[in-house]
Amino acid sequence: MENGSFALTNIFDVRLWGVLQRIAVCYFFANVILYYANVFWTILTGIVLLLAYWGLSYYYGDPGSPYTLEGNASGQLDLLLFHPKNLYQGFGIPFEPEGLLSTLPAVVNVLAGYLAGYYINKRGSGTDTALRIALLAIGLLIVSNLWDIDFPVNKPIWSSSYVLLTVGWDLIILASLILVIDVWRFQKWTYFFVVFGKNPLFIYIISWIISDVLSLIPIGEKSLRSTLYHTGYLSWMSEKNASFTFALSFMLLMWCIGLVMDRKKIYVRV
Repeated sequence: MENGSFALTNIFDVRLWGVLQRIAVCYFFANVILYYANVFWTILTGIVLLLAYWGLSYYYGDPGSPYTLEGNASGQLDLLLFHPKNLYQGFGIPFEPEGLLSTLPAVVNVLAGYLAGYYINKRGSGTDTALRIALLAIGLLIVSNLWDIDFPVNKPIWSSSYVLLTVGWDLIILASLILVIDVWRFQKWTYFFVVFGKNPLFIYIISWIISDVLSLIPIGEKSLRSTLYHTGYLSWMSEKNASFTFALSFMLLMWCIGLVMDRKKIYVRV
């Protein structure tokens, strides 16, 4: 016991939970739901999960500030189960943006993706399908903005209104892509994104590894990553433009790795 909490992972000083673990857990529960439920019950389950998370966040969060990083129920549950050193520190406090409790609404993102794919397979990727998806997306965005009044859109705590917002914009993009690629047959530009799609997991992992390695190599009092950023970008651009350009350059580097793999027919599958 430590400060009234049982630190399950205090034998490690590393972050044991993150994006990939969250994805795996969400896919597991989504698959269980989809295995046993038809479309109607899947939609109903998604609604229940969003409402349940809203209720849990309100009743078990700090009174007066249940949706803040310091007071939300998801963060408090993580602190109860994990040592603070094992949680994400990027917000200035120990807080896990992929928290255990906030996995509940995140499952709905997976369910929504499946339902969108199911609908497209059933109806075909035509103009009518794109229009119907766009109308649904607009409805979700309206509900999200209304829900934001009481349960604010907040990515770190993965609020239910945030789920509807992301699903809504995803569907807007999806409807647009159906029109451009499948209906209007404007397809040549898509190869840039296909490169990422053919090795998404490998590119994600290698980007994380390269970023960490650059941060570990010392150059004077700074890391190689910091030196590259300050010398190559911040020295002649504003902070915002330097940050954007550095991120864009890193993304293009990952694309080049994916391009080489695609040309050599190397595909990493799980």
